[in-house]
Amino acid sequence: MDDALKARMKAEARFIRAFLYFRLTTQYGDVPLFDHNLTLEESAVLSRTPKADVVAFVRSELNDIVTVLPTKQEYSTADNGRITKGAVMTLLARTYLYENDWTNVASICEGIIKGSYGQYALFNSYDGLFLPGDANYSNKYNSEVILDIGYAWGTPRTWSNYYDAIPLTEGGRISAFAPTQELVDDYIMLNGKGIKESGSGYDENNPYVNRDPRLTYTVVYDGYKWQRSDGGVDIIHIAPGSSVAAGLTDPTIDEYAGPGKNSSATGYYLRKWYDPLAPQGMASGLNLILMRYADVLLMYAEAENELGQMNADIWSQTVGALRARAGFSDASALNFPAAGSDLQSIIRRERRCELALEGLRLFDIRRWKTAETVMNGTPHGAKFVNNNTEYIELNPRSFDPNRSYLFSVPQSQIDIDKNLLPNNPGY
Repeated sequence: MDDALKARMKAEARFIRAFLYFRLTTQYGDVPLFDHNLTLEESAVLSRTPKADVVAFVRSELNDIVTVLPTKQEYSTADNGRITKGAVMTLLARTYLYENDWTNVASICEGIIKGSYGQYALFNSYDGLFLPGDANYSNKYNSEVILDIGYAWGTPRTWSNYYDAIPLTEGGRISAFAPTQELVDDYIMLNGKGIKESGSGYDENNPYVNRDPRLTYTVVYDGYKWQRSDGGVDIIHIAPGSSVAAGLTDPTIDEYAGPGKNSSATGYYLRKWYDPLAPQGMASGLNLILMRYADVLLMYAEAENELGQMNADIWSQTVGALRARAGFSDASALNFPAAGSDLQSIIRRERRCELALEGLRLFDIRRWKTAETVMNGTPHGAKFVNNNTEYIELNPRSFDPNRSYLFSVPQSQIDIDKNLLPNNPGY
């Protein structure tokens, strides 16, 4: 076998192993660490390795294989989706991000931004990032994608989670998961102000007007204009009584009907990641993005701000660029915030809205130590209770800071190997 190809393939496998180890240690803390094929006897007596040692192993692997792997541009089209230098360094940045090591985060992200590990740029359309583009899925592997999971429509390699997330009138089965009011409330106004800030212009009775365009690209709300694949538009009626008020004979199946029903429990559905080319059953061929350049920009902005080095130039390169791409045009939203602004909250909110539904929120609220606040209490849905005068209240959530920052070691694994005990605190 060609030595260079062999070395590259081994480096790809080592990246996948490092990626999985980092996810495991982030979720469970101390986990068994091994770098060879275990015998059956070894697997039954393996104990947990301290998290610091696991993370150190991951970083050592990443720093080693980055010298072997090509950049995105050095791969041919036939190799789209393979592990690149950019993916390695983005994962390395995350290992430092989750420890709030801002100096290393800033340094690594600056290298990615400067093109030291391949050329990346924001895709020209936020909405388009999560759409096929055309019948050939031409939006795949665009300039913003650093690493994704590849799928192909019409083959066994598809995913169908959205079958239980989109409006029922648009082919959904049931509403199994849906956005909360708290997520919707975090999308700012077009003038850059939060909905609760003075001068924002927010109207609680007309809440989706003049909002961050990413809200419409992500969340389906009452009165939403659903773009069909044939170019037509359907109005999604979700508020109780809204379809009759619009002149329809009967309420649509999308309308909020209370807990335990097929319709959304929060009064919202999902749009981001919807594949209009998917057949009945939502067997989608869209790739699922694991890493993209926007995340690098947000990590860099957060790190520079925490280091006290955020300025107008860095803002314009990061948050300002993301907002411009999203469709903001008001200078008050695009320009560097005035002195005295709470930049930490602004950047964290930007991260939540830009990266919504991309699998990163849980890790963000853990590292910020805000999970014990935002995951405690009663989450809400839209204002659809008591004749649309009160917000839906969902089941209360509980987050114990002495336990819940880590998951419990699965009982199935403890049954195999008692050396995995003691379990994490509180379990």
